[in-house]
Amino acid sequence: MSADMAEVTRDARLMTLPGVYAPQHDTLLLMAALNREDIGPGTEVLDVGTGSGALALHAARRGARVTAVDVAWRAVATARLNALLHHRRITVRRSDLLSALPGRSYDLVICNPPYVPSPLGRLPGHGAARAWEAGRDGRAILDRICRTAPAALRPGGRLLLVHSGLCDSEVTLRHLADAGMRAHVSHRALVPLGPVLRSRLRWLRATGLMDEEETAEELVVIRAEQA
Repeated sequence: MSADMAEVTRDARLMTLPGVYAPQHDTLLLMAALNREDIGPGTEVLDVGTGSGALALHAARRGARVTAVDVAWRAVATARLNALLHHRRITVRRSDLLSALPGRSYDLVICNPPYVPSPLGRLPGHGAARAWEAGRDGRAILDRICRTAPAALRPGGRLLLVHSGLCDSEVTLRHLADAGMRAHVSHRALVPLGPVLRSRLRWLRATGLMDEEETAEELVVIRAEQA
């Protein structure tokens, strides 16, 4: 077991209500990136799409003042429950990305958004699939984050964003550069295909999003900083 996995699983009190996204490979990769950031008392962190609250808790353990948001009420309830169980003061709110936080700014924004390409032309309005379905190119939510997250960062503020290589990290880097940020890929990892990708593997190959030889998914963490 990796050190990061141990960090997530060491306490059996990390609860995940049915239908809430549980910590997975992307959570661990983003946690590894978070570990390299200068975080301490006084650092204000925003966790967008918090799910279980695992990353929000990790930032809070390092002394940060953390706000966590999610569009799903069950995720909000789960993150609040985990904050209580771990005795961490985390502000958890329901929000469609940053819509419920107008005018607020942070030192660090972390985000693990929905990013799985889907043959469906629409995003689900409810249910567990809302945590991963992201339109035909996987960028329906990513592009919104690239547009809105920079305005939520203070001068010198940082963004950590994880997504699949299927979504084209070069597009993310270009969008963030257009928003005036210095961005690069800070972490990469190859992980086994999960059940959702396996279930649509034929479609992914037919559309050219995956090659016939590919049997794993690349995850990337984009680190961006206000210029």
